[in-house]
Amino acid sequence: MKQQFITALEEHNLERVRQVPKGDLHNHITRGGNKRYITAWCGTEIPECPTFADLGEMNRWNARHIKPLLPGRTGYEKRIEAAFVQAKSDGVQLLHMSVTMGEEEWFGGSIAALIQTIQAVHRRIAPEIHFVPELAFLTHTPIQVTCDKLELYLEHNYFKSLDIFGDESAVPAFKKVFRMAKAKGLILKAHVGEFGTSGLVKQAVEELELDQVQHGIAAANSPAVMNWLADHRIQLNVCPTSNVLLSRVANYSSHPIRKLYDYGVKVTVNSDDMIIFDQSVSEEFVNLYRGGLFNAVELNTIRENALTDTNRK
Repeated sequence: MKQQFITALEEHNLERVRQVPKGDLHNHITRGGNKRYITAWCGTEIPECPTFADLGEMNRWNARHIKPLLPGRTGYEKRIEAAFVQAKSDGVQLLHMSVTMGEEEWFGGSIAALIQTIQAVHRRIAPEIHFVPELAFLTHTPIQVTCDKLELYLEHNYFKSLDIFGDESAVPAFKKVFRMAKAKGLILKAHVGEFGTSGLVKQAVEELELDQVQHGIAAANSPAVMNWLADHRIQLNVCPTSNVLLSRVANYSSHPIRKLYDYGVKVTVNSDDMIIFDQSVSEEFVNLYRGGLFNAVELNTIRENALTDTNRK
């Protein structure tokens, strides 16, 4: 597979890149879907997204152009289907995909019904994919409320990973939540270093005892932090197109993933919000290759990083 992937990149053959196994370790279940699948179902085309100034602008665009097409429980289930369809079509072999606490409300508040639905879709559409269910929560939820809800989720022994997103400066305060998840053996992740500082990346990893960081690109601003991440074998699950379209970096050619890689930080390439950004993992690899940031051999190493994920459950 190594040589097939390298040759496909060198020939700029996206379809052959898709055929090579890869991982997607940074993916949100309600936003990870294939746009064409959704369009075929609802009969309305989702427009190409612009470059956003920030997350708020992206969320408003999503609320205007996508959410109305997928209302209620039926719409939620269709999002799940679209996410597995997308992963399968792109040759994703290892998929970490997050459900946000509170989404059980689409199922009358039943966590069991939510889990059963995801399991059924996984079996029906892409049983060959090694799926790691991930639970995510927002920083604006009070810590004790989050702990109480997490306890209910953990009773089902289904979720294998935990993620937090929202206000990055608030992330390190959620020690109690992450200690609960660690006691159950979950992979620990956090969205940090997308908009925040390099120091915040290191603080979050230390305080929460993280295994992986979602984004983490701000670490590239500090050689000391990059060396520390490399020494502690902390993996950064990077989403290049997300960073470009959220105005975090100017273009693929200048993306800090190159600097992180050169400092020995373990990085992976992922899709983030596919239904918005419309760039698959395979397309991300092609974008980085065409941008001149990596050669094909280096990109194969990054591809293999995801598939040799030491934290897979």
